[in-house]
Amino acid sequence: MPELPDVELYLNALRRRIVGRELQGIRLTSPFFVRTVDPPPAAFHGRRVATLRRMGKRLVWGFEDDLFAVFHLMIAGRLRWRERGAAIPGKVGLAAFDFDEGTVIVTEAGSRKQASLHLLRGSAAVDALDPGGIEVSSLDERGFGARLRQENHTLKRALTDPHVFSGIGNAYSDEILHRASLSPMKLTQTLSDDEVARLFASTRAVLDEWTKALIREAGESFPEKVTAFRPGMAVHGRYGQPCPRCGTPVQRIVYARNEANYCPACQTGGRLLADRALSRLLREDWPRTLEELESNRRRR
Repeated sequence: MPELPDVELYLNALRRRIVGRELQGIRLTSPFFVRTVDPPPAAFHGRRVATLRRMGKRLVWGFEDDLFAVFHLMIAGRLRWRERGAAIPGKVGLAAFDFDEGTVIVTEAGSRKQASLHLLRGSAAVDALDPGGIEVSSLDERGFGARLRQENHTLKRALTDPHVFSGIGNAYSDEILHRASLSPMKLTQTLSDDEVARLFASTRAVLDEWTKALIREAGESFPEKVTAFRPGMAVHGRYGQPCPRCGTPVQRIVYARNEANYCPACQTGGRLLADRALSRLLREDWPRTLEELESNRRRR
């Protein structure tokens, strides 16, 4: 799912291409993509894009006459920039937004059509879609700690909850927790002040560094490969590969449709976190430490 750095990357590329430009038309191919009925797509034709901004993981396009288009790309939704009037791809295409100098095409890979577009009138309607998570960049350390400790959840859940913090998802939470040397399963209300300070600094640094790096890498081009798995990441998507800090193989736990990637040496004191499915299956054979894991591997 595109997260804060990825959405900012899209916005940076779109600002140069569509802000101040008149929308010539909207073409829709998926009946499930648009989740609203009023105003209709035709109301946006001939309107100029006045503003672009991010709301959590959503992209908000502000048009003349107080009209808004709010995109949530979910897991597999992506944006493409093509020549004006370009055809919408058959299997993955959802919609096209035609401008004088090009067309923004929305695609979504896979059979689960979760990406959404809300066409709205008035900023109050936009605000109603905001889950309420706070931008970490707007907080100081004390405010961050208070928000974090409001309820007692795991750090992984707290960081990725859109009602708590804005724009952080599965990928960058892994990177943040690795940078802070904290377990994804540590409970928020057990954090020391020192650990809160470390996590706050890590969160701001990781999001800022990746946003700048992605924008720098794209340059003047429109980003075509927005992905949750990037070569420069420390732990996310690097299961079994060496931790860049200490060389220990990165581990992961899988739950629901998500996963947490972590370095046991850097983040959990050498303890392996229990994957619910596997630990139930293996029971007493589930390794608890790096030493047990290595011993099991040697016996195979």
